[in-house]
Amino acid sequence: MHTIWKGAISFGLVHIPVRLFSATQDKSISFRSLHEKCKTPIKYSRYCPTCDTEVPWEEVVKGYEYADNQFVLMKKEEMEAILPENRKAIEILDFVKLEEIDPIYYDKSYYLGPGDHGNHAYSLLRDAMAETGKIGVAKITIRSKQSLAVVRVHQSCLVMETIFYPDEVRDVAQVPEVPAGVELPEKEMEMAKQLIDQLTTAFDPEKYRDEYRQAVEEAIEKKIKGEEIVEAPERQPERVVDLMEALKASLEQSGKKKKKPRKKKTAAR
Repeated sequence: MHTIWKGAISFGLVHIPVRLFSATQDKSISFRSLHEKCKTPIKYSRYCPTCDTEVPWEEVVKGYEYADNQFVLMKKEEMEAILPENRKAIEILDFVKLEEIDPIYYDKSYYLGPGDHGNHAYSLLRDAMAETGKIGVAKITIRSKQSLAVVRVHQSCLVMETIFYPDEVRDVAQVPEVPAGVELPEKEMEMAKQLIDQLTTAFDPEKYRDEYRQAVEEAIEKKIKGEEIVEAPERQPERVVDLMEALKASLEQSGKKKKKPRKKKTAAR
């Protein structure tokens, strides 16, 4: 894996050299935009309508639009001057329980590998966190952006997850027409809980597949071979008007899936 950042984890007076690696990869299929007439990839240029000319990168500056078409310019040197002093450290501020952080805060995951001569200190932090069941809340600056993060243990590796600041998570009160105080029939609630119970299983990430991506890949392969793409039949959901009937039908369906075929008994010799 490619190292994208080098620095250290620091908490108290402890300093642990680490290297940062991206833990995830986007496997979405991307398409190029082509000119339909000649099938040539389209090029996008940096164009200034006022000067009526293409702008080279060396003439591009950063500006913040504080009012309509009103900008304040920020030079690279000015941006670097206001960065935190400790740019090469994952500074752990607190240790908390993992379950105290709602998943809505999580953003992107990174693996943390030990840096030069950091194996002992790395192992000490990893094992201590694993035994106490705690994770570290930290701050880190990557590519001129300071992020809030958590450091936790995943299998045998330390993982850093960048998380959103509280003011970056929108208030649920902004969601329109969320029902509140609705009185629900006890029978419906019991059946809903029963259905959840029947569909409950241990999480196995290997059982989930990106079916759309797989279908796109197969379609592309067919086009390359000159084969015709046939539209898959659309699955029509059963029309159930009554909620109780829907719950009953769902319970019956999930019950059938749970039943395993009986093993055939082998005759004794």
